[in-house]
Amino acid sequence: MNKQKKTSQKDIILPFQLDHSDIRGRVGSLDKTLSKILSQHSYPLIVETLVTEAVLITALVGQTISLKWKLSLQIRGDGPIKLIATDYFAPNKKNGSGKIRAFASFDKNKLIEDEKIPFNQLGKGYFAILIDQGPNTDPYQGITPLTGGSLHKCAETYFAQSEQLPTRFAIAVGKLSTARGKNTWKAGGIVIQKMPKNKNPYKETNNPGSLLSSGDLLNDDESEDWNRINFYLDTIDELELIGLDSNQKNLLIKLFNDEKPRIFETRSIEFGCTCSPRKVQSTMSMYSAKDIEKMTTKEGIVTADCQFCGKQYKMNPNELGFDAKK
Repeated sequence: MNKQKKTSQKDIILPFQLDHSDIRGRVGSLDKTLSKILSQHSYPLIVETLVTEAVLITALVGQTISLKWKLSLQIRGDGPIKLIATDYFAPNKKNGSGKIRAFASFDKNKLIEDEKIPFNQLGKGYFAILIDQGPNTDPYQGITPLTGGSLHKCAETYFAQSEQLPTRFAIAVGKLSTARGKNTWKAGGIVIQKMPKNKNPYKETNNPGSLLSSGDLLNDDESEDWNRINFYLDTIDELELIGLDSNQKNLLIKLFNDEKPRIFETRSIEFGCTCSPRKVQSTMSMYSAKDIEKMTTKEGIVTADCQFCGKQYKMNPNELGFDAKK
């Protein structure tokens, strides 16, 4: 029982830095946050697997950026799984929790639920990171094709291509049995990034016509450090990331003991949705009178559900600027 209580509190991101190698990183674990996100929906196992991976990537990436408001992940494909969307909201106070929400859209009739590689159900499309720093700022958007066989490989390509930043993820997701016999999702992972000593001009891939990789961005000296740290990452056992006894700090010390890792203050993560009647009304007001008429019930009420948290909103068409009697 004690082990289960300890595990249920591990929704954290732990920042660290390897000064000798000029590498920064985050190690993270999600448990209760995933349960809360997935409980809002009824997804097939293969969809839950990809949503879980996307949420962990969002948590790890959101903590690496000096973010004042929101970071979003959008994965769109032409396969049975059409869309996976996540939002990470930065803490609004010191030592506050980052908040994450997510949802997916898919064609159940075309979904191959026993597909061994869930990523294949996305088909061709793109992986995008959007950063919104709030009012009176220009949003940023970076896009890369769906590639590499997993969402975290897409994220690595995104950082190489759009940010010129060598990046590597080591990620594990799984549905584990608790002491009470209940199956629950857990995700754990590490992201590392090689920090540039000087700002270099935009580089091009060593293979014309292909996307940039981390190797295209490093000189010989940098490659030696990068390859050594990547070798350490390759020794990680899946249970060290998502097992019941997994411990982020102990894992960092085990992996990078010779590198003398500097470990910073733990950041907490939790589920959070920012939907509100005002935001829903603002969104609904963009629809035409004909569309609103189709959404209006016999009782003269317009209903709308939040795709992230499932909360239902009921509105009078007059609140949206339409006359229900017409």
